[in-house]
Amino acid sequence: MKRSPVVTYLNRVAKAQDIRRKLLITLAILIIYRAAAHIPVPGADRSVLASLFEGGGAGSAFLGILNMLSGGTIQTFSVLAMGVYPYITAQIILQLLIPIVPAWKARMEDDQREGRKWMEKWTYVLSIPMAALQAFGQIQLFSQFAQAPVIPNFGFSGSALLPSAAIIISMTAGTMFAIWLGELISEYGIRQQGLSLIIFAGIVSQIPANISAIWQTNDRWLLLAFMFIITLLTIFAIVFIQQGRRNVPVMYPGRRVGNRMSMPVKATLPLMVNMAGMIPLIFAQSLLTFPAVLAGIFAASQTSWVRSASAWITLNFGGETGLYWLMFFLMVVAFTFFYTDVLFAQQNYGENLKRSGAQIPGVVRGEKTQIYLTKVLRRITFPGAFFLGLIAVLPYLLSLLLPNLGLAAGGLNQQAGLLLVSSSGLLIVVGVVRDLFFNIDAELKLHGYDDSLLVR
Repeated sequence: MKRSPVVTYLNRVAKAQDIRRKLLITLAILIIYRAAAHIPVPGADRSVLASLFEGGGAGSAFLGILNMLSGGTIQTFSVLAMGVYPYITAQIILQLLIPIVPAWKARMEDDQREGRKWMEKWTYVLSIPMAALQAFGQIQLFSQFAQAPVIPNFGFSGSALLPSAAIIISMTAGTMFAIWLGELISEYGIRQQGLSLIIFAGIVSQIPANISAIWQTNDRWLLLAFMFIITLLTIFAIVFIQQGRRNVPVMYPGRRVGNRMSMPVKATLPLMVNMAGMIPLIFAQSLLTFPAVLAGIFAASQTSWVRSASAWITLNFGGETGLYWLMFFLMVVAFTFFYTDVLFAQQNYGENLKRSGAQIPGVVRGEKTQIYLTKVLRRITFPGAFFLGLIAVLPYLLSLLLPNLGLAAGGLNQQAGLLLVSSSGLLIVVGVVRDLFFNIDAELKLHGYDDSLLVR
């Protein structure tokens, strides 16, 4: 009896000792992370947060965004309540500053390997003040949303100084612990996927809660069927776009073998429709949530116009207004082009093809080739960027259509709607799973398995 490809694939993974070890280490670290996610912040009033999540409105929507980014730890307000978000914010800040600061740009261009080490080091350093700032901003912001203190007697005056400082330090330490776990996964588990898997674990952990919310509605079967159809269609669209390629023809020179000269070789250079992957969504959500966190610091200001500005920012960056979703769409599209350009410029295909003697027919080698490839990539990036933006605002579009369909599902996470998770979260999940299979497939090929059973 012929085995199915899935069974054969799993048997191969089980027989490869190093792959099995990496997967077990990754699973163990994720279990530790999820266990630590239930350690509460000292003195936190969970009933206030629970009422805020159930109350709806901008506060609930905004908390849904942070809850996804933090891996579901906001709801329990644990010491990991910020997840790896401060690290992502620090990374964004440095990536935006490097092209602007000449000394940093020169450092990155002179030696890319040392430049990456320098970037990684200062990302960690910058993550610490960003985590402390966000911890203070979150507590103030949640208290403003709930109209009640999330942590009683929180402040930096009088007898509250030391307890408040201890809370900030514990939340900052929790963030650095989550980042450290992600780095452990990258080093000893699945390579280069540590932080993505940390976020992935939190997103997947919210699926049962969304299914439970649908199950409690009157039209549960209709809503469940609709949810699975929408989710499957979204997954299909994500995979279809992620697999999109533009194959640019390339001619490689012939090689001399003994006294013979081989003929030039025709090949293709595949350019991805969405080279940026899920990064623009994470960048856009990180930047959109930061103003609201910052505004929470000034929510109790004695100046009226500062309080008004804080309230306006909190409302419009809270995830419920049309302005927020419009900004989200535009930022995702802009970040897709920006990140693709930065990533492609670093790879410098024009110079690499010139060194190998290869040439695109009709295009001069070197800088002209890089310019040509950049133009082609920008053209094919447009549909990929538009698709990412559409995926980002899909919950909002569904919320506009659902009242007309009579399928309003109260109690669902505002950011998820009738999806298993939020559409941007679903993109992250699909991207992480695909990358995971590609990494395992590459490891299997090192063990002598040339054919790919599941990864196509």
